Amino acid sequence: MGLLTIGAFAKASRLSPKALRLYDELGLLTPARVDPVTGYRFYAPEQLDQARLVAWLRRLGMPLARIQQIRTLEAGPAAQEIRAFWAQVEADTAARRDLATFLIDHLSRKDPAVPPTAKPLGIRYAALSDRGLVRESNQDTAYAGSRLLAVADGFGSHGAPASAAAVDALKHLETDGVPAGSLLNVLEDAVDHVKQAVHGVAGSGSSPEEAGTTLTAMLWTGSQLALVHIGDSRVYLLRDGELFQITHDHTMVQSMVDEGRLSPEEAASHPQRSLLVRALGRGTDSTPDLRLHDARRGDRYLLCSDGLSTVVPDGEIHRVIAEAGEPEQAVRRLVALANGSGGPDNVSCVVADVMELQR
Repeated sequence: MGLLTIGAFAKASRLSPKALRLYDELGLLTPARVDPVTGYRFYAPEQLDQARLVAWLRRLGMPLARIQQIRTLEAGPAAQEIRAFWAQVEADTAARRDLATFLIDHLSRKDPAVPPTAKPLGIRYAALSDRGLVRESNQDTAYAGSRLLAVADGFGSHGAPASAAAVDALKHLETDGVPAGSLLNVLEDAVDHVKQAVHGVAGSGSSPEEAGTTLTAMLWTGSQLALVHIGDSRVYLLRDGELFQITHDHTMVQSMVDEGRLSPEEAASHPQRSLLVRALGRGTDSTPDLRLHDARRGDRYLLCSDGLSTVVPDGEIHRVIAEAGEPEQAVRRLVALANGSGGPDNVSCVVADVMELQR
Protein backbone atom coordinates (compact mmCIF):
# COMPACT_ATOMS: atom_id res chain seq x y z
CA MET A 1 0.00 0.00 0.00
CA GLY A 2 1.29 3.44 -0.91
CA LEU A 3 1.21 6.64 1.13
CA LEU A 4 -2.15 7.91 2.37
CA THR A 5 -3.41 11.42 1.84
CA ILE A 6 -4.09 13.44 4.97
CA GLY A 7 -7.85 12.98 4.42
CA ALA A 8 -7.59 9.20 4.11
CA PHE A 9 -5.21 9.01 7.06
CA ALA A 10 -7.50 11.17 9.18
CA LYS A 11 -10.45 8.90 8.46
CA ALA A 12 -8.47 5.74 9.26
CA SER A 13 -6.94 7.11 12.46
CA ARG A 14 -10.06 8.92 13.75
CA LEU A 15 -8.07 12.16 13.94
CA SER A 16 -9.18 15.27 12.12
CA PRO A 17 -6.95 16.87 9.45
CA LYS A 18 -6.73 19.92 11.73
CA ALA A 19 -5.43 17.75 14.61
CA LEU A 20 -2.92 16.05 12.30
CA ARG A 21 -1.56 19.42 11.18
CA LEU A 22 -1.21 20.49 14.83
CA TYR A 23 0.55 17.26 15.80
CA ASP A 24 2.93 17.71 12.87
CA GLU A 25 3.80 21.22 14.04
CA LEU A 26 4.44 19.91 17.56
CA GLY A 27 6.59 17.03 16.33
CA LEU A 28 4.13 14.55 17.77
CA LEU A 29 3.14 12.85 14.51
CA THR A 30 5.32 13.79 11.54
CA PRO A 31 4.09 12.93 8.01
CA ALA A 32 6.07 10.44 5.96
CA ARG A 33 6.33 12.99 3.17
CA VAL A 34 5.37 16.60 2.53
CA ASP A 35 4.97 17.80 -1.05
CA PRO A 36 7.57 20.56 -1.50
CA VAL A 37 5.32 22.53 -3.86
CA THR A 38 1.85 22.21 -2.37
CA GLY A 39 2.80 21.44 1.24
CA TYR A 40 0.36 18.57 1.17
CA ARG A 41 0.98 15.91 3.81
CA PHE A 42 1.17 12.17 3.17
CA TYR A 43 1.31 9.41 5.78
CA ALA A 44 2.56 5.82 5.70
CA PRO A 45 0.12 3.03 6.64
CA GLU A 46 2.48 1.85 9.38
CA GLN A 47 1.94 5.22 11.13
CA LEU A 48 -1.68 4.31 11.84
CA ASP A 49 -0.94 2.51 15.11
CA GLN A 50 0.88 5.57 16.48
CA ALA A 51 -1.90 7.87 15.31
CA ARG A 52 -4.59 5.70 16.89
CA LEU A 53 -2.63 5.63 20.15
CA VAL A 54 -2.46 9.43 20.11
CA ALA A 55 -6.21 9.60 19.46
CA TRP A 56 -7.01 7.24 22.33
CA LEU A 57 -4.74 9.08 24.75
CA ARG A 58 -6.31 12.41 23.82
CA ARG A 59 -9.73 10.90 24.59
CA LEU A 60 -8.39 10.11 28.04
CA GLY A 61 -7.60 13.79 28.42
CA MET A 62 -3.83 13.26 28.50
CA PRO A 63 -1.73 16.39 27.82
CA LEU A 64 0.19 16.42 24.54
CA ALA A 65 3.56 16.67 26.29
CA ARG A 66 2.90 13.43 28.17
CA ILE A 67 1.68 11.72 24.99
CA GLN A 68 4.96 12.71 23.35
CA GLN A 69 6.82 11.01 26.18
CA ILE A 70 4.73 7.82 25.95
CA ARG A 71 5.35 7.57 22.21
CA THR A 72 9.07 7.08 22.89
CA LEU A 73 8.52 4.14 25.26
CA GLU A 74 8.26 0.41 24.71
CA ALA A 75 4.85 -1.20 25.28
CA GLY A 76 5.44 -2.21 28.94
CA PRO A 77 6.73 1.16 30.22
CA ALA A 78 4.10 2.96 28.13
CA ALA A 79 1.36 0.92 29.83
CA GLN A 80 2.81 1.83 33.25
CA GLU A 81 2.76 5.54 32.34
CA ILE A 82 -0.88 5.31 31.26
CA ARG A 83 -1.76 3.46 34.48
CA ALA A 84 -0.03 6.16 36.55
CA PHE A 85 -1.82 8.92 34.62
CA TRP A 86 -5.21 7.31 35.15
CA ALA A 87 -4.56 6.78 38.87
CA GLN A 88 -3.97 10.52 39.17
CA VAL A 89 -7.13 11.27 37.17
CA GLU A 90 -9.15 9.07 39.54
CA ALA A 91 -7.63 10.80 42.58
CA ASP A 92 -8.42 14.22 41.12
CA THR A 93 -11.95 13.10 40.27
CA ALA A 94 -12.49 11.86 43.83
CA ALA A 95 -11.38 15.23 45.19
CA ARG A 96 -13.73 17.08 42.83
CA ARG A 97 -16.56 14.70 43.74
CA ASP A 98 -16.05 15.52 47.41
CA LEU A 99 -16.06 19.23 46.60
CA ALA A 100 -19.24 18.90 44.53
CA THR A 101 -20.95 17.00 47.35
CA PHE A 102 -19.91 19.69 49.81
CA LEU A 103 -21.16 22.52 47.59
CA ILE A 104 -24.49 20.80 46.96
CA ASP A 105 -24.97 20.28 50.68
CA HIS A 106 -23.81 23.81 51.52
CA LEU A 107 -26.16 25.44 48.99
CA SER A 108 -29.04 23.17 50.01
CA ARG A 109 -28.75 24.47 53.56
CA LYS A 110 -29.23 28.00 52.20
CA ASP A 111 -32.25 26.99 50.13
CA PRO A 112 -35.44 27.93 52.04
CA ALA A 113 -37.24 25.14 50.21
CA VAL A 114 -35.03 22.62 52.03
CA PRO A 115 -35.86 22.82 55.76
CA PRO A 116 -32.99 22.06 58.16
CA THR A 117 -33.77 18.80 59.91
CA ALA A 118 -30.37 17.57 61.04
CA LYS A 119 -29.51 17.82 64.70
CA PRO A 120 -26.31 19.71 65.55
CA LEU A 121 -23.22 17.53 65.84
CA GLY A 122 -20.07 17.77 67.92
CA ILE A 123 -16.96 15.70 68.55
CA ARG A 124 -15.32 14.14 71.57
CA TYR A 125 -11.65 13.41 71.15
CA ALA A 126 -8.33 12.28 72.59
CA ALA A 127 -4.70 12.37 71.46
CA LEU A 128 -1.65 10.40 72.56
CA SER A 129 1.96 10.36 71.33
CA ASP A 130 4.66 7.94 72.46
CA ARG A 131 8.40 7.59 71.80
CA GLY A 132 8.10 3.86 71.14
CA LEU A 133 10.63 1.26 72.27
CA VAL A 134 13.54 1.94 69.91
CA ARG A 135 13.87 5.65 69.10
CA GLU A 136 15.83 7.90 71.45
CA SER A 137 13.39 10.80 71.11
CA ASN A 138 9.85 11.51 69.94
CA GLN A 139 9.62 13.53 66.71
CA ASP A 140 5.84 13.12 66.40
CA THR A 141 3.29 15.73 67.41
CA ALA A 142 -0.35 14.83 68.09
CA TYR A 143 -3.11 17.34 68.89
CA ALA A 144 -6.86 17.16 69.44
CA GLY A 145 -9.18 20.04 70.19
CA SER A 146 -12.81 20.96 69.72
CA ARG A 147 -12.21 21.96 66.10
CA LEU A 148 -8.71 20.80 65.10
CA LEU A 149 -7.31 17.25 64.96
CA ALA A 150 -3.72 16.80 63.80
CA VAL A 151 -0.80 14.38 63.59
CA ALA A 152 2.66 15.33 62.30
CA ASP A 153 5.64 13.00 61.98
CA GLY A 154 8.93 14.87 61.92
CA PHE A 155 12.14 13.60 60.34
CA GLY A 156 15.77 14.68 60.23
CA SER A 157 17.85 16.19 63.00
CA HIS A 158 15.24 18.93 63.58
CA GLY A 159 12.21 16.69 63.07
CA ALA A 160 10.65 17.27 66.48
CA PRO A 161 10.49 21.09 66.25
CA ALA A 162 9.37 20.79 62.60
CA SER A 163 6.35 18.63 63.48
CA ALA A 164 5.50 20.88 66.46
CA ALA A 165 5.75 24.00 64.28
CA ALA A 166 3.44 22.48 61.67
CA VAL A 167 0.71 21.74 64.21
CA ASP A 168 1.17 25.02 66.09
CA ALA A 169 0.66 26.93 62.83
CA LEU A 170 -2.84 25.43 62.59
CA LYS A 171 -3.97 25.99 66.17
CA HIS A 172 -5.37 29.46 65.48
CA LEU A 173 -8.14 27.65 63.59
CA GLU A 174 -9.47 26.49 66.97
CA THR A 175 -10.67 30.00 67.78
CA ASP A 176 -11.01 31.71 64.39
CA GLY A 177 -14.52 31.68 62.98
CA VAL A 178 -14.60 29.69 59.74
CA PRO A 179 -17.75 29.87 57.58
CA ALA A 180 -18.61 26.45 56.20
CA GLY A 181 -18.45 27.72 52.62
CA SER A 182 -14.90 28.97 53.16
CA LEU A 183 -13.62 25.83 54.84
CA LEU A 184 -11.26 24.63 52.14
CA ASN A 185 -10.00 28.13 51.33
CA VAL A 186 -9.17 28.77 54.98
CA LEU A 187 -7.36 25.47 55.27
CA GLU A 188 -5.42 26.10 52.05
CA ASP A 189 -4.28 29.49 53.37
CA ALA A 190 -3.32 27.87 56.68
CA VAL A 191 -1.10 25.37 54.85
CA ASP A 192 0.95 28.28 53.49
CA HIS A 193 1.56 29.40 57.09
CA VAL A 194 2.50 25.84 58.01
CA LYS A 195 5.10 25.69 55.24
CA GLN A 196 6.62 28.97 56.42
CA ALA A 197 6.73 27.71 60.00
CA VAL A 198 8.52 24.49 59.02
CA HIS A 199 10.99 26.39 56.84
CA GLY A 200 11.63 28.71 59.77
CA VAL A 201 12.64 25.74 61.91
CA ALA A 202 15.12 24.61 59.27
CA GLY A 203 16.74 28.05 58.98
CA SER A 204 18.02 29.56 55.77
CA GLY A 205 21.33 27.70 55.93
CA SER A 206 20.03 24.22 56.67
CA SER A 207 20.01 21.40 54.18
CA PRO A 208 16.62 19.81 53.29
CA GLU A 209 17.14 16.65 55.31
CA GLU A 210 17.68 18.52 58.58
CA ALA A 211 14.04 19.48 59.17
CA GLY A 212 10.87 18.11 57.68
CA THR A 213 7.54 16.65 58.64
CA THR A 214 4.38 15.00 57.43
CA LEU A 215 1.07 16.61 58.33
CA THR A 216 -2.40 15.12 58.47
CA ALA A 217 -5.08 17.34 60.01
CA MET A 218 -8.85 17.73 60.04
CA LEU A 219 -10.80 20.91 60.75
CA TRP A 220 -14.29 20.48 62.24
CA THR A 221 -17.10 22.97 61.56
CA GLY A 222 -20.11 21.21 63.02
CA SER A 223 -21.15 18.98 60.14
CA GLN A 224 -18.15 18.79 57.81
CA LEU A 225 -14.52 17.89 58.26
CA ALA A 226 -11.93 19.46 55.98
CA LEU A 227 -8.83 17.31 55.53
CA VAL A 228 -5.29 18.45 54.75
CA HIS A 229 -2.83 15.65 54.14
CA ILE A 230 0.79 15.42 53.06
CA GLY A 231 3.10 12.48 53.72
CA ASP A 232 2.37 9.01 55.09
CA SER A 233 0.44 9.65 58.29
CA ARG A 234 -3.12 8.43 57.80
CA VAL A 235 -6.80 9.01 58.52
CA TYR A 236 -9.14 6.06 59.00
CA LEU A 237 -12.91 6.31 59.27
CA LEU A 238 -15.01 3.77 61.14
CA ARG A 239 -18.57 4.02 59.81
CA ASP A 240 -21.35 1.47 60.26
CA GLY A 241 -18.82 -1.09 61.47
CA GLU A 242 -16.57 -0.77 58.40
CA LEU A 243 -13.06 0.75 58.46
CA PHE A 244 -11.97 2.94 55.56
CA GLN A 245 -8.57 4.56 54.92
CA ILE A 246 -9.47 8.00 53.54
CA THR A 247 -5.96 9.29 52.90
CA HIS A 248 -3.43 8.23 50.29
CA ASP A 249 0.19 7.68 51.31
CA HIS A 250 2.65 10.00 49.58
CA THR A 251 5.46 7.46 49.41
CA MET A 252 7.60 6.05 46.63
CA VAL A 253 6.29 2.55 47.34
CA GLN A 254 2.64 3.68 47.17
CA SER A 255 3.39 5.33 43.81
CA MET A 256 4.75 2.01 42.59
CA VAL A 257 1.56 0.27 43.77
CA ASP A 258 -0.56 2.89 41.96
CA GLU A 259 1.42 2.26 38.78
CA GLY A 260 1.06 -1.51 39.08
CA ARG A 261 4.77 -2.14 39.66
CA LEU A 262 4.23 -3.51 43.17
CA SER A 263 1.40 -5.39 44.82
CA PRO A 264 0.06 -4.14 48.18
CA GLU A 265 1.53 -7.26 49.80
CA GLU A 266 4.99 -6.52 48.33
CA ALA A 267 4.70 -2.87 49.40
CA ALA A 268 4.05 -3.82 53.03
CA SER A 269 7.52 -5.37 53.37
CA HIS A 270 9.44 -3.19 50.91
CA PRO A 271 12.67 -1.81 52.48
CA GLN A 272 11.89 1.70 51.16
CA ARG A 273 8.24 1.81 52.20
CA SER A 274 8.82 4.95 54.30
CA LEU A 275 10.55 6.94 51.53
CA LEU A 276 8.38 10.04 51.07
CA VAL A 277 7.65 11.72 47.75
CA ARG A 278 5.76 14.59 49.42
CA ALA A 279 6.45 16.26 52.77
CA LEU A 280 6.82 19.66 54.39
CA GLY A 281 10.39 20.89 54.30
CA ARG A 282 12.95 22.62 52.14
CA GLY A 283 13.53 21.09 48.73
CA THR A 284 10.52 18.78 48.87
CA ASP A 285 7.22 18.59 46.99
CA SER A 286 4.89 20.08 49.59
CA THR A 287 1.61 19.94 47.63
CA PRO A 288 -1.10 18.77 50.05
CA ASP A 289 -4.28 16.82 49.42
CA LEU A 290 -7.31 18.89 50.44
CA ARG A 291 -10.68 17.17 50.77
CA LEU A 292 -14.05 17.56 52.45
CA HIS A 293 -16.06 14.96 54.34
CA ASP A 294 -19.64 15.05 55.54
CA ALA A 295 -19.74 13.73 59.09
CA ARG A 296 -22.43 11.44 60.45
CA ARG A 297 -23.48 10.70 63.98
CA GLY A 298 -21.61 7.61 65.12
CA ASP A 299 -18.55 8.14 62.91
CA ARG A 300 -15.17 7.52 64.52
CA TYR A 301 -12.04 9.05 62.98
CA LEU A 302 -8.48 7.90 63.63
CA LEU A 303 -5.47 10.01 62.67
CA CYS A 304 -2.16 8.21 63.16
CA SER A 305 1.51 8.36 62.27
CA ASP A 306 3.16 5.51 60.40
CA GLY A 307 4.49 4.23 63.71
CA LEU A 308 1.08 2.57 64.02
CA SER A 309 0.11 1.77 60.43
CA THR A 310 3.40 0.13 59.39
CA VAL A 311 3.56 -2.30 62.31
CA VAL A 312 -0.09 -3.03 63.09
CA PRO A 313 -2.30 -4.66 60.41
CA ASP A 314 -5.49 -2.85 59.43
CA GLY A 315 -7.52 -5.74 60.83
CA GLU A 316 -6.10 -5.18 64.31
CA ILE A 317 -6.61 -1.42 64.04
CA HIS A 318 -10.21 -2.10 63.02
CA ARG A 319 -10.77 -4.38 65.99
CA VAL A 320 -9.44 -1.88 68.54
CA ILE A 321 -11.25 1.09 67.01
CA ALA A 322 -14.53 -0.82 66.94
CA GLU A 323 -14.25 -2.27 70.46
CA ALA A 324 -12.76 0.61 72.47
CA GLY A 325 -15.26 2.77 74.33
CA GLU A 326 -14.12 6.34 74.88
CA PRO A 327 -11.52 7.98 72.59
CA GLU A 328 -9.04 8.02 75.50
CA GLN A 329 -9.28 4.25 75.78
CA ALA A 330 -8.89 3.86 72.02
CA VAL A 331 -5.66 5.89 71.75
CA ARG A 332 -4.11 4.12 74.74
CA ARG A 333 -4.89 0.70 73.30
CA LEU A 334 -3.58 1.63 69.84
CA VAL A 335 -0.28 2.94 71.21
CA ALA A 336 0.05 -0.19 73.35
CA LEU A 337 -0.63 -2.31 70.27
CA ALA A 338 2.18 -0.57 68.34
CA ASN A 339 4.61 -1.01 71.21
CA GLY A 340 3.51 -4.60 71.62
CA SER A 341 4.56 -5.12 68.00
CA GLY A 342 8.09 -3.97 68.78
CA GLY A 343 7.55 -0.21 68.91
CA PRO A 344 10.23 0.48 66.25
CA ASP A 345 9.08 4.06 65.67
CA ASN A 346 7.38 6.96 67.41
CA VAL A 347 3.63 6.42 67.42
CA SER A 348 0.87 9.03 67.59
CA CYS A 349 -2.90 8.60 67.52
CA VAL A 350 -5.87 10.95 67.57
CA VAL A 351 -9.38 9.51 67.87
CA ALA A 352 -12.53 11.61 67.47
CA ASP A 353 -16.15 10.51 67.76
CA VAL A 354 -19.00 12.38 66.07
CA MET A 355 -22.02 12.74 68.32
CA GLU A 356 -25.23 14.71 68.62
CA LEU A 357 -25.07 17.80 70.80
CA GLN A 358 -27.57 18.13 73.61
CA ARG A 359 -29.85 21.10 73.05
